[in-house]
Amino acid sequence: MARLLGGLSAASLGRRIVGCRNCPRLVKYRESVCPRAAFRGQHYWRKPVPGFGDLNGRLLVLGIAPAAHGGNRTGRVFTGDSSGRFLVRALYSAGFADRPVSESIDDGLTYYDCYVTAAVKCAPPGDRPSRTEFENCSVFLDEEVRLMRNLRAVLALGALSFGAYVKHMRRGGFDGRGLSFEHGRRFQFEARPSLYASYHPSPRNTNTGVLSQGMLVRLLKRIKSDLDSTGAPQSITKQPSEPNAGPVA
Repeated sequence: MARLLGGLSAASLGRRIVGCRNCPRLVKYRESVCPRAAFRGQHYWRKPVPGFGDLNGRLLVLGIAPAAHGGNRTGRVFTGDSSGRFLVRALYSAGFADRPVSESIDDGLTYYDCYVTAAVKCAPPGDRPSRTEFENCSVFLDEEVRLMRNLRAVLALGALSFGAYVKHMRRGGFDGRGLSFEHGRRFQFEARPSLYASYHPSPRNTNTGVLSQGMLVRLLKRIKSDLDSTGAPQSITKQPSEPNAGPVA
């Protein structure tokens, strides 16, 4: 069972995430990933990857885990791999990002009214964390959500991320039974953020047409319209210059 961290600041949480070694399988894998030929000579991050974006924002985008040659290489979630390119292009088209590019920690990317993170902070073998690894990392997701004081909507990318967020709600006293993943569906709750579901932007889905750019953009624009109809204030946060600076408030 994950332990509560006791209300950490954003910077302290970022340091705790980056220093975590609670999952031996993930530590071994992330530190032993063999660089692809295209990235040979580059420095791989090889640590847990904190969330990135605007913790004052109204939208939380929740992925599963960093990619071995994406976030595990660059030190920023959804950065430097095909899933990141697909997601950030859609976020840009919907008005949540200032550019359609997510290639490196120093590319200048800024998210508007949006924070992006993963349920598990380390790259897992086969892109699939174990149940125990989800549980070990759940304390970090709980703290990220706690820090998002203006949170109004959560977009879960894939069934595993959807399940991780439902478990987060259960830890907060919400029953959660009867919620099932379905792309494009919106779940509304009293006094809780709305939950939206999307197929994950993995190459397996995007290369086969399961998820198209248009599908994701339409869903993000619908989320933005729903958010704007509430009249809640928007905010902007610039990216940190170093990945180990942790989440930005």
